[in-house]
Amino acid sequence: MAEAHQAVAFQFTVTPDGVDFRLSREALKHIYLSGINSWKKRLIRIKNGILRGVYPGSPTSWLVVVMATVGSSYCNVDISMGLVCYIQKYLPEGYGPYRTPQTRELVSMAIFSTGVWMLGIFFFRQTLKLLLSYHGWMFEMHGRTSRFTKVWAICVRLLSGRRPMLYSFQTSLPKLPVPRVSATIQRYLESVRPLLNDEEYYRKEKLAKEFQEKTAPRLQKYLILKSWWATNYVSDWWEEYIYLRGRNPLMVNSNYYVMDFVLIKNTHMQAARLGNIVHAMITYRRKLDREQIKPVMALGIVPMCSYQMERMFNTTRIPGKETDMLQHLSESRHVAVYHRGRFFKVWLYEGSSLLKPRDLELQFQRILDDLSPPQPGEERLAALTAGGRVEWAQARQTFFSSGKNKVSLDTIERAAFFVALDEESHSYDPEDEASLSLYGKALLHGNCYNRWFDKSFTLIAFKNGHLGLNTEHSWADAPIVGHLWEFVLGTDTFHLGYSDTGHCQGQPNLMLAPPQRLQWDIPEKCQAAIESSYQMAKALADDVELYCFQFLPFGKGLIKKCRTSPDAFVQIALQLAHFRDRGKFCLTYEASMTRLFREGRTETVRSCTNESTAFVQAMVEGNHKKADLQNLFRKASEKHQNMYRLAMTGHGIDRHLFCLYVVSKYLGVSSPFLAEVLSEPWRLSTSQSAQFQIRMFDPNKYPNHLGPGGGFGPVADDGYGVSYMIAGENTIFFHISSKFSSSETNAQRFGNHIRQALLDIADLFQVPKADS
Repeated sequence: MAEAHQAVAFQFTVTPDGVDFRLSREALKHIYLSGINSWKKRLIRIKNGILRGVYPGSPTSWLVVVMATVGSSYCNVDISMGLVCYIQKYLPEGYGPYRTPQTRELVSMAIFSTGVWMLGIFFFRQTLKLLLSYHGWMFEMHGRTSRFTKVWAICVRLLSGRRPMLYSFQTSLPKLPVPRVSATIQRYLESVRPLLNDEEYYRKEKLAKEFQEKTAPRLQKYLILKSWWATNYVSDWWEEYIYLRGRNPLMVNSNYYVMDFVLIKNTHMQAARLGNIVHAMITYRRKLDREQIKPVMALGIVPMCSYQMERMFNTTRIPGKETDMLQHLSESRHVAVYHRGRFFKVWLYEGSSLLKPRDLELQFQRILDDLSPPQPGEERLAALTAGGRVEWAQARQTFFSSGKNKVSLDTIERAAFFVALDEESHSYDPEDEASLSLYGKALLHGNCYNRWFDKSFTLIAFKNGHLGLNTEHSWADAPIVGHLWEFVLGTDTFHLGYSDTGHCQGQPNLMLAPPQRLQWDIPEKCQAAIESSYQMAKALADDVELYCFQFLPFGKGLIKKCRTSPDAFVQIALQLAHFRDRGKFCLTYEASMTRLFREGRTETVRSCTNESTAFVQAMVEGNHKKADLQNLFRKASEKHQNMYRLAMTGHGIDRHLFCLYVVSKYLGVSSPFLAEVLSEPWRLSTSQSAQFQIRMFDPNKYPNHLGPGGGFGPVADDGYGVSYMIAGENTIFFHISSKFSSSETNAQRFGNHIRQALLDIADLFQVPKADS
């Protein structure tokens, strides 16, 4: 085992004269450089902590205040109003060059200046927090900004500083407000009205009113108390009870996927593509650690919460019998790699230096060229992460808590992320529509044992050089991963590049130690547990129908000509398509974000409204004038946009009711109303993929550099999961999932209804479309 010898820093031999140590200079050199790198990171974190702690102040501003105080003293002007003299009284007296009256006066002025500086920072921060609590700008019509909002925007810009770091605004972000129970109940009843007949609605209304009058006041008090004490009254419970306590398989049910650029191809070489991408990812991680990434800003001025980025790398979901936990490490210097049933450890650094893309390519190519067979039980080992959580927790405790199995499992769980080298080729061929769906299926679940579904994300490289991600959901939401992916793809294409032969730039270092093969000792009982998890996962994967397609007739450009929000346009089209597909309306989930607040994650927009159903019914009846249909559509669109804004500004429905339900469980209070609300199935679950969070390139100059976003599995067994990416001005990508076991759903049929609904709505406004 050559790699075993490479890992040994020293050897020793016992002789009659004693113990003879033989040290490896090269190994000790790497240990020394690794230690230096670790101390550098600590110093950078300390420095960033200080700069973040005093933002929007800076050392320069402190120096200005000190100089102003000292300068005024020399001009015989006491701007401290006697405070400098008061401080000087309490300074210790003594002898020596540092205890002269002049020195004590300077120290007093420095202390006073620092106090004034800190007070100014506190004032600026509180003022900024107050300003960021204003959300009226979101409800104003485009192009009709009020004078008050203009003044507000100027003040926010002035107080935001010039060069904020990633987490500079965290303490200035307002807390998520707890809505009034009456407002939440009113909006809830309004959201279910189109789904219920009169008798069902009056029953639901009675339950709601009873809850509002009797049970809710007590629960609300506890929730308000939590909102005062905690940073965010929703996020910790949402992470624990929605994600970590879920006992169903992560694969399909929770994890989601993200696709590569599909209309361009940088290289056909699998190892070369990985070399660039992994290098770009670790570069991003270094920027993340140093807080050199600019915070995402709405409208370019309103900061969004960045806390979810903290656990992007070096994070694994650890299974438990009752609840999982997230293990996050401050540092990891390797990735774990899977190829043809074998697991490998690939170092990312040589000493303190990050490996260059060409060196990483060499390491991945060595794995591809390795023809050694899998060890017994090794090939399908990762199926444990695809099956039930309880089964995986039991197997982990029984078979992976000691010996070489524990060492190898630790290597995977402590990796920066997981890499899967697939033997298949997948890409999007516009001439073959099924190719995009097959690509999505491979990313969503693969063969059920070639992804480590517990890692924060698995980077998947296909044989033809195309890539994708499979992402665990509990640690962060899709826009966070999208931010990383935009940086990585942009860096790969526009900064790193490839040689004419498709390799990474530069020459490889052939003296690098090869990747280390992980060793396992998997007994037959463990192999039986692996097989059981695999069969469970395979049944789940085989039941998923995924239909992905590119909608070519138009995109954001034409929708804007209809003078409506692109998201509202698509959501109303989904309502029309669903009614044509199923002949009825259903409870619809659209994910929105609450990152305008500290530690905010998501809120639900209930897209099936009275206004959207009125428009759909009028369209289906087919006997209404076009002007009437346009009017109904605009009402539905305005309603949807208003609901989205309410959700973003902390006035949604579902997170509030969810937290009230959690409090009721803690208190042992029974609530039939909350039990019904939390058990209602989302038969249409939708999400729009974020794009262009980072301006890595000009999309108008490079129109083919399009990512189609990603998708997820259906939330309900008899429902649909729909993800869409409004990719630029002229196209939209859709990812539709359902289950073959449901006789009521068909992903491709629903996709065809979506196409027709988009075209029918566009025809209402008589806007010319491109030839598809």
